[in-house]
Amino acid sequence: MNKKFAKESFTIMNELVLPNDTNTLNNLMGGRLLHWMDIAAAISAQKHCNRIVVTASVDNVSFRHPIKLGDVISIEAQVTRAFNTSVEVRLQVYAQNIPSGSRIKSNEAFYTFVAIDQNSRTIAVPELTPETEEEKELYEGALRRRQLRLILAGKMKPEEATELYNFFNQIGA
Repeated sequence: MNKKFAKESFTIMNELVLPNDTNTLNNLMGGRLLHWMDIAAAISAQKHCNRIVVTASVDNVSFRHPIKLGDVISIEAQVTRAFNTSVEVRLQVYAQNIPSGSRIKSNEAFYTFVAIDQNSRTIAVPELTPETEEEKELYEGALRRRQLRLILAGKMKPEEATELYNFFNQIGA
C-alpha cells in the first residue's frame, strides 16, 4: 500500500456563525462546533484513506474562548498518524471577527477514524510519512495518545501501554 504525506490530508473548513448556531448568550453552541469539527476531520481522513471513514473516538475538546455570533471559524484538520485501519486527525479551530480583524485559537482536539469498505468492514489504510518537525512530533505522540484512548475505552490494560510507560519513565528520570 502506498505511503502518503501528512500535508496531503490538510483541510480547512470555514463557517459563519449565524443566529441558529448560537445559544442565548450569542455564543456558538458546543454541539454545533463538534459537528463541524467532525465533518472537517472526516474530510481530512478520507483524503488520506481514499475510503469512507467513520468516527471512532473524539479526544478531550476544551472550549478556551467563546465564539460569537457573526464570527467566522476556520477549522484546520490534518492526519497525524495512520495505524492499521485507523487514522488520527488533529483539529485546530480559530475564530475570526472580521470587522475587528482579531483571530484567536479557540479549540484543539484529536479525532480517530476507521476506514471501511463497501460492506462496512474495516480496511487497511496507507502509511503516513511526516515531513516537518511539527508533523514528526505529532506522529511520535500519536501512539501514546492512542494507547491512552484504548485504556480509557477499556480495550487495553494499562500495563500493556508500553509507549505511555516509557514516556512517563523518561519524565521521572
